[in-house]
Amino acid sequence: MIPLSVLDLVPVRLGDTPADALRKSLDLARHAERCGFTRYWVAEHHNMTGIASSATSVVIGWLAGGTSTIRVGSGGVMLPNHSPLVIAEQFGTLESLYPGRIDLGLGRAPGTDQTTMRALRVDPRAAEHFPDDVAALRMLFDEAEPGQAVRAVPGAGLKVPLWILGSSLYGAQVAAYFGLPYGFASHFAPDELDAALHVYRGQFKPSVQQARPHAMPCINVVCADTDDEARRLFTSLQQRFVDMVRNRRGLLSPPIDDIETYWTPHEKAHAMRMLACSFVGSPETVRRELQRFVERTRCDELMVSAAIFDHDARKRSYALLAEVGRALEPARGAAFEAA
Repeated sequence: MIPLSVLDLVPVRLGDTPADALRKSLDLARHAERCGFTRYWVAEHHNMTGIASSATSVVIGWLAGGTSTIRVGSGGVMLPNHSPLVIAEQFGTLESLYPGRIDLGLGRAPGTDQTTMRALRVDPRAAEHFPDDVAALRMLFDEAEPGQAVRAVPGAGLKVPLWILGSSLYGAQVAAYFGLPYGFASHFAPDELDAALHVYRGQFKPSVQQARPHAMPCINVVCADTDDEARRLFTSLQQRFVDMVRNRRGLLSPPIDDIETYWTPHEKAHAMRMLACSFVGSPETVRRELQRFVERTRCDELMVSAAIFDHDARKRSYALLAEVGRALEPARGAAFEAA
């Protein structure tokens, strides 16, 4: 059985407010907990009207406080936007309130555009120091040394689990160097997935946190009772990616009957390349395609995003996926030895 987890971008639907999106995310987190998902992550984005998770640590607290067993965390916090000390204090606080349930996934992208980066007062060169910031953050979660001048309070000694997230070989190298679990953003940037997993496994150095590599690709899954119904629900995400190609970001749109009327051939090619790691259909269709993906990637866990407009349909998709997950078999052979 392959562990399944949820990436919730806290989408704001057309006709909804961010407050509506946050309430629906808590409802979905409780649903995911009941369905047996392993973790529930939200991601840092800024200045995007269709995503309500910009204050990521606050949202994590909201979700963790409304659930009881599922792990809750970031997928991820964009570390160059922040001081490692501030993140250590925030996630140390979360770990103190919800012990054993908090994950800290770290990315080095800004999570926004250049104009918003300036509004965040982020140095454009900050990403160059990402490995140093990861090392500093890990040190802040270790037991404080006698006479240590700067401590995270709370945070010191809590050893909040760190993950490295990325969509390129760079993130794979950082995760391997620090001996941390690795999440790949194949739900929107799948091109380097196979190469990144190969690099990660081949260069992995065991650490106190992680003795062996742990690879978790993020994918899109839309599951419904029939293939046709799932394909229609998927058009909301397809519209969102076409709008990205058009440099237009907005609220999540309702599904449409014929996506071919929405995009040009060029837009279709571009959007579907980004959405190549999307699995859409009935439970049997999704199970068959996911099993092939598991065999190909030899992944240890799957993180699943589902940008479905109708909240009940979204919950239904995750419920069906939970059943599918129980039938998924791990890839034959050890991933680490095969790399």
